[in-house]
Formats: sequence, C-alpha cells, structure tokens
Amino acid sequence: MRAALRRGDAVHPSERDAVTIQTKVGIVREGPYYDHSYEHIVATVEESLRALDTDRIDILLLHRPDALVEPEEVARAFDELEAAGKVRAFGVSNHTPGQIELLRRHVRQSIVVNQLQLSITHAPIIAQGLTANMMGEPEAATRDGGGIVDYCRLHDITVQAWSPFQSGLVDGVFLGAPEHAELNAVIDRLAAKYGVPPIAIATAWITRHPARMQVVLGTTTPDRVAGAAQGSDLPLTRAEWYELYRAAGHRIP
Repeated sequence: MRAALRRGDAVHPSERDAVTIQTKVGIVREGPYYDHSYEHIVATVEESLRALDTDRIDILLLHRPDALVEPEEVARAFDELEAAGKVRAFGVSNHTPGQIELLRRHVRQSIVVNQLQLSITHAPIIAQGLTANMMGEPEAATRDGGGIVDYCRLHDITVQAWSPFQSGLVDGVFLGAPEHAELNAVIDRLAAKYGVPPIAIATAWITRHPARMQVVLGTTTPDRVAGAAQGSDLPLTRAEWYELYRAAGHRIP
C-alpha cells in the first residue's frame, strides 16, 4: 500500500527517511500530450522537488509511453538526476515489454516499477495468460511481446496496480454497483468470512497474486486506506481467487 503526497505537501526532515516519495513525469496537460524529452524530465523533477520541499525523489516513473520517445534522452536525464542525488530509482507506467526493452537498451539504471491498470473487473493483463491460444477470445491476442505480468516478474519489476476498484477506464467503481451484483455477492460473502470490509477483498485479489503487486489507491480518505490495507496480507485461497475472477465475468477455459 502506498500513501500519496499532494502538491504543496512537505515532509518534516526528521521523517524523510521513513517516507517513500514516488512521482511521475511525461504528461503535458496543456496539450494534452506526452513528453519524455531530457528537458521535460529534468524540469518536471525540479518542479516536484520544489513543490514537495524535499531534496530527492525516491522513485521516478515515466507516465505512459511517449510515441516520440528517444531513449538516449531518457538515459541522459536519468544519469544526471541520479548523479545529482535527486532521484534514487526509476520506473515506468503503462509500458509494454517491448517499450521497456527499448529503454533498457539505453538506460543504465534498473527499471524497478511498472504501473498498470488492474482490478478484478479490469484484468486483461491477467486474462491474456489464461486465454492464450483460445480461438475467439479477444484477450488471447498477444501484442508487443504480451505477458507483461510475467515479463515484470522475470525482470524484478514491481507491478503497481492503479484504479484497483474501477470497472474499466471510466466506468466507475464496481464495489456495491448493481451491474456487478454477482461479483459483489461473492465479495460480501468473503468479507463476512474474513471479518473485513469489501474493499479489503478487492485489494486481496490483487495482492494475493505471487507477483507481489502493490496497490495504488488514489484516495485521500483515511477509512478507505485503512479498509483496503486489511486486504494486503489476506490469504485468499486459489478457489476464492478464481471464484472472484469468474464472478467478474472473465472466462476460465
């Protein structure tokens, strides 16, 4: 579980070593478009350091792929930021195996994180492996190397699941939603069994995966953070994990 700092927040110097600060670069909201140029990466990091009143970023992510990326520029920015002690580790967001491999060819530092959208109802990165070679299954298609979860495990890249309670990209939260009645019935039954709130079961479905994924909540509500955290170490059985997967409408061949 990760807590988020907002722009303008500051960490007291005595607490700095106990806090992991992670931020992203790449989105130009005025466009909108993506920019992974040397100038944009360095300038955005400097802006973040000032906004958070800190001397370093612990993990810096490239936020979504930039179609015009020049990996040599990314490498130059990473080298400069690391040498200056301004960034300690680097990662990406929503990158495919091929896109990561392109970066790895030029970037000297390890890529330690890949943020990917994942929830019980939005699980193409899981479904692709289960439906591989199944004719007529859209999620069976392999694109750009496929198998991003397995790729990350092979290369010691931590998957961070964003929008962990979203039905889809813009379809709202599935918890308590009438259109997901079957799934919520299973969630509620398991929540009663384990004595936790439903949000903990939704979290546990992600953290139960052996890839040791982290969950990015995207909330500033303490109760939601506390409830979700109860699922971090919840020992869902294989049968329960697959039952939730099926109840979300995914096919198991």
